[in-house]
Amino acid sequence: VVCLETDLRDGQMMEVDIGDHSVLLTRCNGKYSAIGNQCTHYGAPLSKGVLSGNKVRCPWHGSCFNAVTGDLEEFPGIDSLPCHKELRLQKRLQRMGTAVPGVNHTILLLGGGAASLICAETLRQENFGGRIIMVSRDDLLPYDKTRLSKVMNVLSDTIVLRRMEFFHQYGIEVWLRKAVMSVDTEKKTVTFDDGLVQSYDQLLLSTGCRAKGLDVPGINLDNIKMLETPEDMLSEKGVRFFMNDHVTEIKGRNGKVKEIVLKSGNVIPADVLIVGIGSIPNSEYLQDTNIQMNSKKFVIVNKYMQTNVPDVFCAGDLASFPLAVAKNQLVNIGHWQMAQAQGRIAALNMLKKTTELTSVPYYWTVLLGRTIRYAGYGEGYTEIILKGNHEFEERKFLALYIKNDEVIAAVGLNYDPVVSAVAERLLSGKVITKKEAQSDDPSWLQVT
Repeated sequence: VVCLETDLRDGQMMEVDIGDHSVLLTRCNGKYSAIGNQCTHYGAPLSKGVLSGNKVRCPWHGSCFNAVTGDLEEFPGIDSLPCHKELRLQKRLQRMGTAVPGVNHTILLLGGGAASLICAETLRQENFGGRIIMVSRDDLLPYDKTRLSKVMNVLSDTIVLRRMEFFHQYGIEVWLRKAVMSVDTEKKTVTFDDGLVQSYDQLLLSTGCRAKGLDVPGINLDNIKMLETPEDMLSEKGVRFFMNDHVTEIKGRNGKVKEIVLKSGNVIPADVLIVGIGSIPNSEYLQDTNIQMNSKKFVIVNKYMQTNVPDVFCAGDLASFPLAVAKNQLVNIGHWQMAQAQGRIAALNMLKKTTELTSVPYYWTVLLGRTIRYAGYGEGYTEIILKGNHEFEERKFLALYIKNDEVIAAVGLNYDPVVSAVAERLLSGKVITKKEAQSDDPSWLQVT
């Protein structure tokens, strides 16, 4: 016995102990279910999250799971939860097929990041039996790139998302250390830097972005890092901010960085310089095609992740896409969870399973050991409603971004699971009014 029936009302969930571990007990539409309680992303306790209908959303990073089956329904997690039939701790892969001999249809995925990985997995989950080729310029198999900016001294082997055995098992070819040079959409071919020309039936453009460099004297000195690969990781030594300033020169000695000169006149001694000033889309190889791009050279897609060229899709940081919660405004969001969601949508529409992108952006970052969570799209906000301002000294707050008297985004520190609850309300299409946001009554967070 873990609890009484009366301990759990419809639409509620609770953590219960089963031997040496815990599970999440849920009650949805009168049915009780037991699924894993640890999010498959970073292990957050789902009992602290948000239950909405038959879906539970993680309080940390917004992953969603079916509260009855444990199936993954929203990223950044990539594995499903163990379900009540098994009561075990292991993560659970959704059922996947593999390549079928004689099926020659080829889907070529350019890029080895989150969008390509999820696209490949979704194709196999949907029983696509043709050839899948994922091409990456990286040395590593697809890895959790979010950890590069959040965990110091990370080892390459610890952040790989899937091992080579996984790709072999499910018939997914992975070509590493290979860069795309050009695309011919009429002949349906892609040319790579080693001279190889590969034909395709359908193509995913997911080559992402690269770090933007400084255009100042001294940029070619050693020990300037762009934080793009695990090799760029360094140990944390403490933080000091220089606000409303920028770098004008990098001085060196013996070919290495020694001083950073700022516009204000401040000179900062440095052994290493990390540059994080934005990114540039990797789209040069598309310049001779008729694939539509915007003025910043991001690829324009519709809500099905389709470009203007038949059989060519785009997903991830390279895409400019219509965001549902922003009234289908074309936006570019270079974030892990959205790249994963777009990869899935692209795969489904490649297979003619018409599906629109409806995901709510969900970000997180770690500063000075504290995790800040953000959901929604706050561009153009005109007002911020701040809650918990009396708790700033305890490093706890919630900020709600207002536009046209509606909440369009939320950011929180130690305010779980409110940001996840806001994401659920935004996804449901049920407006959070400014009046609700100002209220101290928490009932507005509920999704019915």
